[in-house]
This record gives sequence, structure tokens and C-alpha cells, in this order.
Amino acid sequence: MARFLIVGCGCRGQSLARELIAAGHPVRGTTRDPARVAAIEAAGAEAVVADPHRLATLMPYLDGASAVLWLMGTADGPVHGTRLESMLEFIVDTPARGLVYETGGVEREDGVFAVRCAVETYQMPVEILETDPADHERWLADARAAALGLLGIT
Repeated sequence: MARFLIVGCGCRGQSLARELIAAGHPVRGTTRDPARVAAIEAAGAEAVVADPHRLATLMPYLDGASAVLWLMGTADGPVHGTRLESMLEFIVDTPARGLVYETGGVEREDGVFAVRCAVETYQMPVEILETDPADHERWLADARAAALGLLGIT
């Protein structure tokens, strides 16, 4: 049994949480908006308020996480650069064994570079999810496969 931390547990994250929970894995999902906690909990995940732009708010929720799912593909800004790099540097010293990085189906050179550096530097398992989130069924299947495959679960 693996515990997943979904950073960015909006609609897609909640769909993925349901899939992972159905497969027997506990999920913790983050939101910046306290009003969205109920929706995450309705998906069966433990909901927490945390901001990927302020990594200190995420750190307590890494406790017990086997993997981090960075589902920030439709967001812009430092979540694909400096925030992602900092998160990768931090999780290498936690029990989390790897990270799924969502590009949102667009070119994210800075994010892809950061995760490839983590693979090289820390030998950290990383899966890059490049599926266009507009194709929800395919995205969900690919996200589930990436999350489970990251930890060698089929």
C-alpha cells in the first residue's frame, strides 16, 4: 500500500484520487482554497490546505507519503521552475520515493529540465505526465499508470 500526496487536487486530482483509493491506496490532496476541502473529502481523500507557492505549507503533509503527484500542469509560473526545483530537493530527504510531474500537455522545458536533473542528481524516480488534460479519460488512465508505475505497482 502506497500513500500518495496530490499537490493540486482539483477536478483532475480528485478523479485520480478516486482511482488510487479504489486500488487500495490512501491519498492526501491539497488545495489552496479552504472552500474546496469538502470536494476533496467527497472523493475519499484526506484534504489539506497547502499552497505550492509556499512549500513550508506542504512539508507537514509529506509525512508518510510514498510519492508526490505534482498536478500543476494547467498552472503557470514558478510551480514549473523554482518551486518545483525546491520541492524536488526537499523530497529527496523524505520517505517519498518519487514524483509524478504533470506538464498539462504543453511544453514545460523548465519543469522537465528540473525533474530530469533530479533523476540524474538524486537517482529519484520521476514520471512525466504529458497527456493533454482536455482528454480526460486518457489523462486519467495515464495519470493512474504514472502514479502506480512510479512505485512499481501494476
